[in-house]
Amino acid sequence: MCHLKKDRDMRKEICFTGGMKTTPKIPEIREDERTPLVMVLLEIIRIQQEQIQELRDEIARLKGQKPKPNIKPSVLEKYFENKGSLRDIKKRPGSSKRQKTNNLEIHETVIVKAENVPQGSTFKGYEEFTVQGLVFQPHNTLYRRERWQTPEGDSIVAPLPEEIKAVGGHFDSSLLSFILYQYYHCHVTQPLIFEQLWELGFDISTGQVNRIITEGKERFHMEKDEILRVGLEISSYTNVDDTSARHRGKNGYCTHIGNEIFAWFETSDCKSRINFLGMLRAGNKDYVLKPTALDYMKTQKLPKAQMELLTGCKKTVFEDYTEWKAALESMSFTKKRHIRIATEGALLGSIQEHGSINPDLVILKLGIGFWQYLEDRVSRKNSIPSLPDLMRLRVRESPG
Repeated sequence: MCHLKKDRDMRKEICFTGGMKTTPKIPEIREDERTPLVMVLLEIIRIQQEQIQELRDEIARLKGQKPKPNIKPSVLEKYFENKGSLRDIKKRPGSSKRQKTNNLEIHETVIVKAENVPQGSTFKGYEEFTVQGLVFQPHNTLYRRERWQTPEGDSIVAPLPEEIKAVGGHFDSSLLSFILYQYYHCHVTQPLIFEQLWELGFDISTGQVNRIITEGKERFHMEKDEILRVGLEISSYTNVDDTSARHRGKNGYCTHIGNEIFAWFETSDCKSRINFLGMLRAGNKDYVLKPTALDYMKTQKLPKAQMELLTGCKKTVFEDYTEWKAALESMSFTKKRHIRIATEGALLGSIQEHGSINPDLVILKLGIGFWQYLEDRVSRKNSIPSLPDLMRLRVRESPG
């Protein structure tokens, strides 16, 4: 009789909802009633409810209405359902409790004497209290280099320390790294960086700040290009996106290529397939006529006459665009469409030639702080391995 009454109540609830506009809640089923048949029926009901909700959302979208919002369950509900501790609930990365000062490097220790200690008290050690601070002030060093004159009249001057010679100039690696960190990582403008350094007491000009930011960065550019080459080499897939951006007062495009292992960015003046394929060469400048390149040109419907000229070309590798352009002119390529298709194919051939990326795909994440990276590279210590080597190591260590 109890079960019959429960069924009647459920039917009344369904009728009351008015044609199932709202889904009735399935009543709690006791453990001894959870037979295999009941469990199968419950699963069928769950699937049907999801399908019904999807259809309702689609109808709402077609009517220009908003579908049912996807509201995640409350963390507190999960806590009370599981009747566990809040410590058992998965926390966001980096939020777990830790001893905040255990791993701190201590630069100064101050002994604080207790006052009014009664006679006969026993010393029980120290109760430690750590205070973090920052020493933010100029640190100028004067190197007095000995100078000698030999009996022959020659001069001997003591050399500068190796770390100073490696950096060069009158600014050490810490100051250079700070300026680069402020500009590239914190997006502080050059005038504000100059003003900040001037207020701190540094003798530096706006021109010197500009040169530190813009000049002598070939090593960084080389490492950046190697990141793309190695990233494409070791990755099974890559994500590509671009967005409009202003560079040096002109409209341009910023292209991103990367995945969970690496991220590479490049700013260019145009948005085209040729531009993108040129980036995928990862620093290489050549144009290559390979079977892959010729197949691409054929797929893009390059006229038969031009295809025969390229297929019969004895030279297959062209060092740069100037040599490639001259080759196309010698074969009487005049139409922009024909030049474009041939160039795209030769770029694809270059990509395959250097193993930059699987041609079928053609389409710092490494746990290192930017400040540590800058100091290491600017000081020329190079104690941090190259970023491409770290990328290879991460792939080798990753499961699967």
